[in-house]
Amino acid sequence: MSATSPSVLVTGTAGFIGYHMAERLLDQGYRVIGLDSVNDYYDPRIKRARLARLANRDRWVFYEIDLADRGAVESLFEREKPEIVINLAAQAGVRYSLTNPHAYIDSNVTGFLHILEGCRHHGVRHLLYASSSSVYGANTAMPFSEHQSVNHPLSLYAATKKSNEMMAHTYSWLYGLRTTGLRFFTVYGPWGRPDMALFLFTKAILAGEPINVFNHGEMSRDFTYVDDVTEGIERLMTHLPEADPNWDSDAPDPARSPTPFRIYNIGNNAPVKLMDMIGALESCLGRVAEKNFMGMQPGDVPATWADASELIADVGYKPSTSIEDGIEKFVSWYRDYYNI
Repeated sequence: MSATSPSVLVTGTAGFIGYHMAERLLDQGYRVIGLDSVNDYYDPRIKRARLARLANRDRWVFYEIDLADRGAVESLFEREKPEIVINLAAQAGVRYSLTNPHAYIDSNVTGFLHILEGCRHHGVRHLLYASSSSVYGANTAMPFSEHQSVNHPLSLYAATKKSNEMMAHTYSWLYGLRTTGLRFFTVYGPWGRPDMALFLFTKAILAGEPINVFNHGEMSRDFTYVDDVTEGIERLMTHLPEADPNWDSDAPDPARSPTPFRIYNIGNNAPVKLMDMIGALESCLGRVAEKNFMGMQPGDVPATWADASELIADVGYKPSTSIEDGIEKFVSWYRDYYNI
């Protein structure tokens, strides 16, 4: 990238995907403005360790800010004037939303409003924001397509992500803000979240403890390796959404709009059975897990599967890292990070 490369605000840079996104953009020569509240939803030490890896990079600046702090977010936009915003900060986790609902409204709804307002008032060229495969909720027609209705979320977390898409559409309609929603499908990899299944399973198996296998193992997920996700986002950064002149208000397509608004699935388009994922992990660790089979958790869904055809058509990219290769890279990082 040249010295005139755009400044990119990446929120959630102490988090899993946000850290990888910031690192990728710095490697590509972008100036990156990082933002994170570094909260204690999970162990802040791994968040600080991610930030430490970014601290001495050229063209990097970091703000420890809570998105719910309207004044702080306004001041950041005024000072830094980012040209592109990638909003990856969020209160994550389906199960946590059952016991801590207010955290999701504060971060995912109020915080996202502050991002939208910052983009609106400071001439941001393109806003990309994290949505989730969770928005598909009660849908069972597979693979999940952006053209499907997503009006039946099964958790408050999913509802806040659906809300983000609706809020973004409104700002695209009212103010011409170019917005791109990113529906992620079970992202995993090095520096992952400690509350995710792969991390929990690895920790338990190495400690000789049983793992909790929900829905008695009858689940599948479209596991997507983190580097595949960040490459998809980077490609979409420069793919500015345009209003669809063929959009039909009598038969509205949820994936398109008469405004500069788009939604994309970012997933492997290759669902993996939970028991096969566990088998791949056991193979990498050289140990067999003791399994505690349990029922389905409230708010969870039995399967996800991404239709990636829109991403392929528009930016020529499809995530493709196999679960075996991805787990091997994760386990290698885990052993190194925890000195195992």
